[in-house]
Amino acid sequence: MSTNFVTKGVQIIQQAVAKDNAEEHAEALNLYKHGIQLLMTGRKYEKNDAAKRTITEKIVHYLNRAEQLKEIIAAPAAPLPKKKKAATSGGGDDDSEDEEENALKKALGSAIVMEKPNVKWDDVAGLHVAKELLKEAVILPIAFPQLFIGKRQAWNGILLYGPPGTGKSYLAKAVATEANNSTFFSVSSSDLVSKYVGESEKLVKNLFAMARENKPSIIFIDEIDSLASARSDGEADSSRRLKTEFLVQMQGVGNDTTGVLTLGATNCPWDLDPAIRRRFQKRIYIPLPSIEARAAMFKIHIGNTEAEIEEGDFVTLGEMSDGFSGSDISNVVRDALMEPVRTMQSATHFRQIPHPEKPGQQALIPCPWNAQGAQEMSLMEIPANMRANVLVTSLSMADFLKVMETANGSVGQEDIDRHIEWTNEFGQEG
Repeated sequence: MSTNFVTKGVQIIQQAVAKDNAEEHAEALNLYKHGIQLLMTGRKYEKNDAAKRTITEKIVHYLNRAEQLKEIIAAPAAPLPKKKKAATSGGGDDDSEDEEENALKKALGSAIVMEKPNVKWDDVAGLHVAKELLKEAVILPIAFPQLFIGKRQAWNGILLYGPPGTGKSYLAKAVATEANNSTFFSVSSSDLVSKYVGESEKLVKNLFAMARENKPSIIFIDEIDSLASARSDGEADSSRRLKTEFLVQMQGVGNDTTGVLTLGATNCPWDLDPAIRRRFQKRIYIPLPSIEARAAMFKIHIGNTEAEIEEGDFVTLGEMSDGFSGSDISNVVRDALMEPVRTMQSATHFRQIPHPEKPGQQALIPCPWNAQGAQEMSLMEIPANMRANVLVTSLSMADFLKVMETANGSVGQEDIDRHIEWTNEFGQEG
């Protein structure tokens, strides 16, 4: 996956360089931006450390050139800026430091969610306590800032934890959608960890600096346990410095956290460093969904797909899916949605009916061999000129019953018990 993004990014950058050499600066800038975005995406999925460093160097180099082009476009009469030389170790060049800081901030620019995910609160089934706390921390301070004055302050650290697939990241998407006037940063450990000595701490520092500059803002860190696990005597100095910087930025002397919410998500809250755990004032357990939430999830995931399913059927599906996570239910629905297609693949006969959406045209649907007007043919034997008019049958309860015969939940009881035990000691139900 990484190779595809990087290869495409390099191709776009090559086009940008050609336009740059031809002094077609506006087109070159657009191509640089597109190519850099592809390289950033490729870097996220790259597993090889050496390759990741090479990609990072390319990104920083072309980000600097893109900034130069912006200046050229803004002031066409100005002479073409020359590439700055790197400062020597004894030079103490402030311009070089500013350039490095700007490059780090631009590298973190990919963490800003520019397009909202379009997930509403109502799309999240159950989890009423978690949603109310997130509204307290995010929505109310923006809509009614006069309510949060003096000692009454909004939460600036919320940890969502629970078994895999229970909706922690989905809740974060809802926050990104509903917090219309906020800047949403979505980062993972790969965005903040670097092999270069001292760069990881600078990335963390610049991330929080950007959040403060663009407040109100939300920093969402998925799988935060990989970034802030418990400190130990044998760990590397670089890892310890990174965690220390994270602690300082979240709640350190001289750092104003007003208007900045740090939202973490993890499947393993017991792996977090105690100091990190303390900085998340609210620690909310996201459990497996209740029967009512499971029934609602089936309905949400079906969406506007044509289905012959009654309200009582959703309750039945909710009862049958005991022990399933939200992700498990999503997979069951996806599997059931394929059942009508599988029926068509195995059909041996089709018959024509009036097309419901194209007056005067005929549509083809699968049918039994003895149905009136049945024509013997397989799906792939349908003439090319009729394939656009083949209709799939509606989703039915029978499709779900067939899928549920072999479906199983992905969360074990041992994992649930461990989360409940941790909740009793440090957290609260969501």
